[in-house]
Order: sequence, then structure tokens, then C-alpha cells
Amino acid sequence: MSESTNGASTVKEAVGRYGVWSVGLRSEDPALRGEIAEAAAELEQLGYGTAWLGGSSAPRHALPLLEATSRLTVGTSIQSIWQYEAGESAAASAEVESAHPGRFLLGLGVSHAKLAEQYRRPYSALVAYLDALDEAGVPAGHRVLAALGPKTLELSRDRAAGSIPYLVTPEHTARAREILGEEPLLAPEFAVVLETDPDRARTLAREHLAMYLALPNYTNNFQRLGFTEDDLSAGGSDRLIDALYAWGPEDRIRTRVNAFLEAGADHVALQVVDNTPRDHLPRTPWRRLSALLH
Repeated sequence: MSESTNGASTVKEAVGRYGVWSVGLRSEDPALRGEIAEAAAELEQLGYGTAWLGGSSAPRHALPLLEATSRLTVGTSIQSIWQYEAGESAAASAEVESAHPGRFLLGLGVSHAKLAEQYRRPYSALVAYLDALDEAGVPAGHRVLAALGPKTLELSRDRAAGSIPYLVTPEHTARAREILGEEPLLAPEFAVVLETDPDRARTLAREHLAMYLALPNYTNNFQRLGFTEDDLSAGGSDRLIDALYAWGPEDRIRTRVNAFLEAGADHVALQVVDNTPRDHLPRTPWRRLSALLH
């Protein structure tokens, strides 16, 4: 594949086909630094191409993982533009890139009105943030955007290496690919519940989904995908849950994950949903997923 203006071809090679998404991997607890490094080394051995640092992470959170590995790509998913100034972000990204060339991706997003007091005109703010990164010398090919709607997907195409949509379906992936075109990276996150019992799996999924059902950026996107107000009520309909989460026997989970690739994704970032705290490192489930996907 020929090199694109934003370096997307190089990024696609770096991220690999599968990655993991985890809030725990960005922990700043000194007691967990050793475990994070150990987990990163194992993820690389298991064949994952990328570790995505969940929550509003920053470039510094990538260092323990990069230092413990030789090939693993690490990305923020996402860094909120409201939490870190563009100049600060540019300097931190340049430092990480200098120490570990080609292995860090700055994932950016506008977060949510309920989570950022200064939330105003998010699209315009994101454009201004990208302008500032350009002025500071951060290459477009070193950043990706958490895009759900058409305008931000277009921005991902024109001003970044691609998009890292969160809490989406293969149908969204197909629409996103149409907007992005062939070259840009498309790397959706997808949640997996390693349970075969429907009631147990859906209960865990609903517990995980609850906070997102209060955020209009997500619920608006669900409705663009054809879900109704009824689907969004009472913790989410079975139809919504089954579209957003993979559960069941291993062959079914494999099929669900790979449906994103068939719809046009280059990479799938897998988030394990279970009954442990969000900052837990689900290393046994990561091993199981690697075994069924690789």
C-alpha cells in the first residue's frame, strides 16, 4: 500500500490487527508500575499490536509500556482536549516519540459536556487544537481522533492518521469507512464479555453501559445507527446490548470481533468487560482472547 499524506499506511502496520483497550494500563499508582510493564511485555508476546490506554490518558502514561516492550504500539484513547493544553501535549508527545520512534499514537477526543466544565463548541475546539498541534510540529500521522459523527470522521481523514471510535457496531464501521476512504486508519473499540450465559453476560454488559447511556454523544450515535428511545431505556434493550458487546461461545465471539474487520476496520481494540474494577488488568481474559483470535 502506498504511503498516504498523513502516514496512515505506516500507522496501520504499527497497530496490527488486534489490540487491547484498558483503563488499568494508564494507572499512575507506583505499586502497579511493575505489573503494567509485565502485562505490556506479555501483550506483545501474545501477538497484540497495540495497547490503548483507556480514559483521559496522556503521553506519559505510555512510557512504562513502551519501555517494557520492543514492538508494541501504545495509544491514548483518549486524551481529552479540555484536560491538556495543546502545547503541553505536543511537547510530551515529541518526548515519547524521540525515545520510542514510531510506537506512540496520540488519540484525541472532545470528551463529554458532563465531564468537562469548559465544554463549548467541541468541533471548533478540536479544530483549533489540531491547528495548535500543527504549529508545534506534531505530524498528522502521529495522531488519531475519537470520531463518531460524520464531521469528526472527515476531520480524522483530513487532519489525522485516522479514527478510533468507541462503543460502536460493524454498521458504524462500514459507514465510517465510506467517509474515511481507503487509506486512513479505522480502529474501533469493541467490548467482550467472556460469558456464555445470556443473563449473566447481559447483566455485566448493562452494568458497563450504564454510564454511557447518560452521555448524549453516544446515545445520539446509537440513534443514528437505528436504535430507538426504547432501546436506550431500562439499561438498554437486548438488541442494543447484543450489538455493542460480544458474548457467548468462543467461535461466536471470534465472529463478532472479525465482523468489524469485514466491515472495513483495520484494527479492533478489545475491551474486556467482567465483574472486576475498571482499573484491573484482565490478563487471563487477554490470554483467552489471544488464543481464539490468533
